[in-house]
Amino acid sequence: MKTLICGSLAYDTIMVFHDHFKNHILPEQIHILNVSFLVPDMRREYGGCAGNIAYNLHLLGGEPLIMATVGDDYGPYKQRLSHYGLNTRHIQEVPDTFTAQAFITTDLADNQITAFHPGAMSHSHLNKIGDAQEVGVGIVSPDGRQGMLDHARQFHEAGIPFFFDPGQGLPMFDGADLLEFLQLADYCTVNDYEAKMLAERTGKSLDELAKSVKALIVTLGANGSEIYSGGQRMAIPCVKPDEVVDPTGCGDAYRAGLLHGVAQGWEWKKTGRLASLMGSLKIAHRGGQNHKPTSGEIAERFRLAFGEEL
Repeated sequence: MKTLICGSLAYDTIMVFHDHFKNHILPEQIHILNVSFLVPDMRREYGGCAGNIAYNLHLLGGEPLIMATVGDDYGPYKQRLSHYGLNTRHIQEVPDTFTAQAFITTDLADNQITAFHPGAMSHSHLNKIGDAQEVGVGIVSPDGRQGMLDHARQFHEAGIPFFFDPGQGLPMFDGADLLEFLQLADYCTVNDYEAKMLAERTGKSLDELAKSVKALIVTLGANGSEIYSGGQRMAIPCVKPDEVVDPTGCGDAYRAGLLHGVAQGWEWKKTGRLASLMGSLKIAHRGGQNHKPTSGEIAERFRLAFGEEL
């Protein structure tokens, strides 16, 4: 069974300023801000929700299909995906654009100043769900606004069960849009902040929203996650990581676990536990795609964490 992952591919350029922003920003001059930071440390990571989810699902032995739009600078990312054997058939190159990218400057107190350029992501509506074959389950993750709406409707029309994962794209939609997504989707997954925003914009409680889908999953960071399904709320514990290095991409790793569990036909307790484990494995490494556990190692960590076989 193939899993269609609609969302962004992006480059993340992370720079470290070896001081504190507060020492160089004058509060009384904030209205004429003009600052420059020397950043001797810089790295580029491969990211974007679709890329991160597909990478993690591949680790689990799944069959991810990435559906995304990229720009003229796609070459290095394409080589990386090919290196890992990930299917690139539904990644569309949009001429005269850049691949989506974030430029992040971090100071010694972990404060961040970020600039995000959506680039080709804004053309995600050019991709059509019907172009992908043999899809058993899918996900609509953060992408261009029109693309997210179109893909949700196309998944529903095709009868393909899918997750609605609004993520950082949630502010693009009003209450009516969000209720439509939930009526179309089979599952919805958000973090705790997004859950509050979802409830606020729709004017409905999480218990009410959960009735629109087969399962509503809310991640709670170090406090684990909760799965609302069948009128019940199930608590999923957090798996203690080897170390906490970088939370970037942990939510995407978690979502790969959800997709894998649904594709395997597992019940929600086991599915949620695998998702929790995937987030734990990711957080011990920098970037969204630098952890490399084998499927055997994942199974062993699952057994140690929960006392059952994967």
